[in-house]
Amino acid sequence: MTAPPGGGAEPAHLVLADGTTFEGEAAGWSPPDGVAAGEVVFNTVLSGYQEVITDPSYAGQIITFTYPHIGNYGTNLTDMEATRPYCRGVVLRDLARRPSNWRAQRSLADFLEHFRIPAITGVDTRRLTRVLRDRGAMPGAFGSAPVDRLLEAARAAGGTDGQDFVREVTCQAPYRRAGNAARRVVAYDFGIKTSIIEQLATIADVEVVPAGTPAAEVLARNPDGVFLSNGPGDPAALPYAVEAVDGLVGRVPIFGICLGHQLLGQALGGTTFKLPFGHHGGNHPIRREATGEIEIASHNHNYAIDPASLPDGVEVTHRNINDGTVGGLRARARWCFSVQYHPEAGPGPHDPRYLFGEFATLMDDWKHQNGKDGVSAAS
Repeated sequence: MTAPPGGGAEPAHLVLADGTTFEGEAAGWSPPDGVAAGEVVFNTVLSGYQEVITDPSYAGQIITFTYPHIGNYGTNLTDMEATRPYCRGVVLRDLARRPSNWRAQRSLADFLEHFRIPAITGVDTRRLTRVLRDRGAMPGAFGSAPVDRLLEAARAAGGTDGQDFVREVTCQAPYRRAGNAARRVVAYDFGIKTSIIEQLATIADVEVVPAGTPAAEVLARNPDGVFLSNGPGDPAALPYAVEAVDGLVGRVPIFGICLGHQLLGQALGGTTFKLPFGHHGGNHPIRREATGEIEIASHNHNYAIDPASLPDGVEVTHRNINDGTVGGLRARARWCFSVQYHPEAGPGPHDPRYLFGEFATLMDDWKHQNGKDGVSAAS
């Protein structure tokens, strides 16, 4: 961040595509042209800001934190959800001047500077959140550039509809995470979070493959199960991914999370639509339809599956209580299930982590039925 002559923070503005303008101060990394642009969304978490910022699902977006004080416990290498952040920027009310935590390795301000992520602080984030709730997530731009240039950048930024951001965040080559040797899982990287890989490793040996990997190449690895990861952008803009999933359904157990859930839904015959302002937070209530139990879960998505589009044989297993949207689905006869939220969430809540155990059980049942566990299905 470059300070203006005479000291103090550099004045900055955030301008939404509809012209709504907010005053603030530049923080983090300063883009050479003084402009950062992307779709503006808000997240309601009280902690876990580093995990949010490094979640690849935010590619193409500017993250607004509704909690007013961010950065007080600093940042560290352990809490990274990816090797670097992919978001376009961060909007804050108050950025902590110095961290206070024994795990802190650098301040949030230094973290943003290091990873070249621009930020704006001092913004009335309560007002901004109300605007986004009332009018929906929309493109915006912020920085030290003149307001008219920021408005022009906001209107040129576009949203996430029709955008494939997965190619920006996926790995370039397969890699392995050694884990529970009882099972072998191939995980598609559509923007996979580190904490998801760690949870998968508790139940299986994991090989992560790029998003564009064809179904035939995955099946050639003879996995016990396939995992479909979270990721950014519009699921309807990923026909190559839907085609791959379609080639796997019914041939191997599948578990999907977030974008992976949406891709599985499309492969099963469903369609997706964009939510007004998305679900981004750590405390959304989810109802398990089979039992009526309520789980509190972490969410980060902009799109949802239209339940009316799902064909016979595909059941809705979970619903978001806030708006009734599909929170999970299952096709029992085709050995697959998925959820729209994040059971791996770090930091919590951890209510839905049992789903990784359900994936392990599904793989074991499939192996037994197909005689791959050394026991004939007929015995």
